[in-house]
Amino acid sequence: MQARSKSGRAEAARWLGALDMLRLVHASPGITRADASRRLGITSGSATEICARLRDLELLSERPAPPSGRGRPTTTLHAHRHGPLTAVVDVRHADWRAGVADLEGRLTDLATGRHRDRRPGAVIADLRGAIGALAERHGPRLRSVSISVTGTVQNNRVAQASGLGWQDVEIEPLAPGVPQRVCNDATLAGLAVARRSHPDRSVLYLHIEVGIGGVLVDRGHALSGATGAGGEFGHLPLGDPAVPCPCGAMGCWDVAVDGRAMARLRGEPAPDDPRTYATETMSDGAPAARTAVGECAAFLGRGVAGLVNALDPEIVAFGGLAPDLQQAAGEELDRAYAAGLMRFRRTAPPPLLPTEFGADGPLRGAAESGFDEILTEGALARWADERRG
Repeated sequence: MQARSKSGRAEAARWLGALDMLRLVHASPGITRADASRRLGITSGSATEICARLRDLELLSERPAPPSGRGRPTTTLHAHRHGPLTAVVDVRHADWRAGVADLEGRLTDLATGRHRDRRPGAVIADLRGAIGALAERHGPRLRSVSISVTGTVQNNRVAQASGLGWQDVEIEPLAPGVPQRVCNDATLAGLAVARRSHPDRSVLYLHIEVGIGGVLVDRGHALSGATGAGGEFGHLPLGDPAVPCPCGAMGCWDVAVDGRAMARLRGEPAPDDPRTYATETMSDGAPAARTAVGECAAFLGRGVAGLVNALDPEIVAFGGLAPDLQQAAGEELDRAYAAGLMRFRRTAPPPLLPTEFGADGPLRGAAESGFDEILTEGALARWADERRG
C-alpha cells in the first residue's frame, strides 16, 4: 500500500512538472530548454526528461536553438504540430469570428460570418456549424471551446447583450463532449493583453466596441468577480445623467464613448452598427464630427481617471476602438484624464497604452481561457491516456 502511494505521488509530481513546462511554453513560445530549466528551478537533466515525455505525447516540439557563445547546444520549445487545440469564437454586435489556437496562442483556420438574424437561436446555429466544421477537420485535437461575447456574462451564461438583444441566453455546447467556456469580450481581451504584453503587472484594460468594458488583471489573474460578471465598467454612472442606457439605468458610461454617443452628439439617429459608425466618424474631418469625437474622448478620460483612483493599476491598456479614439482626440482625452486624477497620482500617472492585438484581442483572450481548461492535470492525463491507448 505504502509503495503504491509513493508511486502515485511520484507520478503526480511528474505530471505537475510537465504542466509547469507546458504553461511556460504557452506563456513564452520559443523559450530555450536551458532557460526553461532555470525559470522552473529544475536541473537540465529533469528538463530534458520532461521535454522528451511531452514530445512522445505530441504536446511539445523542439528545434535546435541558434548558437550563443560557449554553452552547450540547447533547443527552443514550441507547440507540437499534432498537439491540442482550443476552438475560439468571438460573437460581436454585427458578426462573428471563429478559429482554432494552439499552445503558442497562434490563431489559424479563421472564418467570419455576419448575423443573418440576431436572435439567439439563429446565431448559435451558425456558430455550431462553424465549430462543427473545425471539429471535423481537427478531430480529437480539439480539447476545449472558448467563446467571447459582447455582453454581460454570468456563470457561463449571457445575462445581457444589449447590442444583440439577448437576455439570459445559454449557449449550448457547440462541440458535444468538449468543455466550453463563455466570457465577456473585454475581459478576455484584457486577459490576453495582460498575460502577453505585461506579465506580472497590474493592468486595467478598457475595450470600446458597442459601449465600454474591461477588466483588472493582476499578475495574470483576471479579477472578474464571484460570478464572472465583473468589469462592467460601462454601467458606472460616468456619462450624461440625462441619457438612458439599454441596460435600464441612466447616465451609463457605455453610451457616452461609442458610436451611439457620436451619433447623438451629431443629431443623428442611433446607428445599426455603432462600431462602423464610430470608425467613420473618427476619420471624418467635419467640425461636427470632430466635436463629437472630442467629447467622447473627454468622457473616456474622466472615466479612466475615476477607475485609476479606485483600482490603482500600474498600466491602463486600451483595446477595441479605444486606441483609435485616443489617436483621434488625444489632447481632449489626456486633459480630462489628468483633471480627474487625485493630486498624488498626477506626478506619475499610469500610462495609457494602446494594445497591439486590435480586433483579435477577444480571440486571443479566448485562446488563453481555452488553454486554462486544457493545461490541467486531469486534461493532460486524458490526453496521455488517448495517445497511449
